[in-house]
Amino acid sequence: MISIVCPIYNEESHIEECIQSIVSQDFTQEEMEVLFVDGMSTDRTREIVESYSQRYPFIRLLDNPMHTAPVALNRGIRASKGDVIVRLDAHSKYPTNYFSVLVNKLRSSVANNVGGVCNTLPAKDKPICRAIAHAMSSSFGMGNSLFRVGVDREKWVDTVPFGCFHRELFDKIGYFDEELVRNQDDEFNGRIIQNGGKILLLPQVVIDYFARDTIGKTAKMFYQYGLFKPLVNKKLRKPTTLRQFFPPLFLAGLVIGGLLSIFSSFIMYIYLSVLILYILLGLVAGLRCTHRCPDLFWMPVVFAAIHCSYGFGYWEGIYKVLVHEKISVQSNH
Repeated sequence: MISIVCPIYNEESHIEECIQSIVSQDFTQEEMEVLFVDGMSTDRTREIVESYSQRYPFIRLLDNPMHTAPVALNRGIRASKGDVIVRLDAHSKYPTNYFSVLVNKLRSSVANNVGGVCNTLPAKDKPICRAIAHAMSSSFGMGNSLFRVGVDREKWVDTVPFGCFHRELFDKIGYFDEELVRNQDDEFNGRIIQNGGKILLLPQVVIDYFARDTIGKTAKMFYQYGLFKPLVNKKLRKPTTLRQFFPPLFLAGLVIGGLLSIFSSFIMYIYLSVLILYILLGLVAGLRCTHRCPDLFWMPVVFAAIHCSYGFGYWEGIYKVLVHEKISVQSNH
């Protein structure tokens, strides 16, 4: 049996598409269970899940009064019965062969975690929403995060979205770190690698992931990713990737360059030239994704929001780690 664990909280907009993609899987329904672990949603999420659980006995709804994603994951895993655990995200819908391909690859390879690539879709058919989705699929926005920008062959990587694991892995290296409201997947994958394990990215498995629908929500998400990253590094005793350093360094350059420009016209010209170059690079990166003018001209704004919010969160996270202050935010999974 396989167990599918999905943290949820106020997912009314996407949960039905997610569930429909689960019940349409080619995997034998008698050999799987689906556990939605809800952070006490205040919209219609619970009602929707419960309506499906009445039609499909393998779907169950569990409560997560602690609200955070890692707690939800751990509650789901502990309540599950399968020898394989598949972690899902409710903001996504999955191809009909998702479970079968991941489970077969996990069982036939030396991988300890396997996952697919994300096809990031706009939450709504609006220029800003399309620009956010484009930016989250662009190497200029995401660096070498391969599951976001795509690969053309199976590849060993540092992380995959969501993931498929042998149950015994959790007995060996522990569960998701409940202190990490964000980045718990990165830390867990880092532990896999530290313990001699491997993570495999499958290009033939494509997940439709719905991006946030506003710049504010997107910036908040990336701020939280940046905020918790230094704590992940502390727990793993080393940085997980090099790409994590570029947004905080970019933000530091913006702030320091701006301050120095006040005192030197030479520095001001260099500073303005760098800003113009950044905007041009954002437009060029945008052209690779779209030729719609409304989408294109939003692209530098979205890139800046992603990079600056992540960078600001990262610097705040470093400060909190150094002064031993608890890092906490309200989670929305």
